[in-house]
Amino acid sequence: MEERKPDLTERFRRLLVKADIVLHVLAAVLLLIACAFIFYYALMNVIHPSRDAIIHLVNDVLLALIILELLWTVVRFLKKQKFLLGPFLAIGMIAAVRRLLLIEAQTSTLEHVPVEKLYEIGVVALVILVLMIAYYLSVKAQKLE
Repeated sequence: MEERKPDLTERFRRLLVKADIVLHVLAAVLLLIACAFIFYYALMNVIHPSRDAIIHLVNDVLLALIILELLWTVVRFLKKQKFLLGPFLAIGMIAAVRRLLLIEAQTSTLEHVPVEKLYEIGVVALVILVLMIAYYLSVKAQKLE
């Protein structure tokens, strides 16, 4: 009876690993679909250009880059490659730059910029700086390995 227990545990573990792989593949497919929709909307902004459309175009392209970085992380997992912190830091930097550009675009048409927006710009710039330092340190740590 005790010899069956490890066998049952091993079967359950294999089932969970297979389910994990299937869900990662599904996540990758959904990320690709999301990226395709974003590129479609970006293309619509190119076809019908305006000041707002250009802002949305840059925003969409940066969002697509974030999704592609996430997709690359899923692909690395499926290829059983080593986990890297760099892509997540890159995602954070792209997201922060995206937010910064969006704030700048929104405030560019205002006569007087609200002080809250200036604080937000400063915080986002600080976040970008911290993420860049973290990225630098992670690259240094990888080289030491």
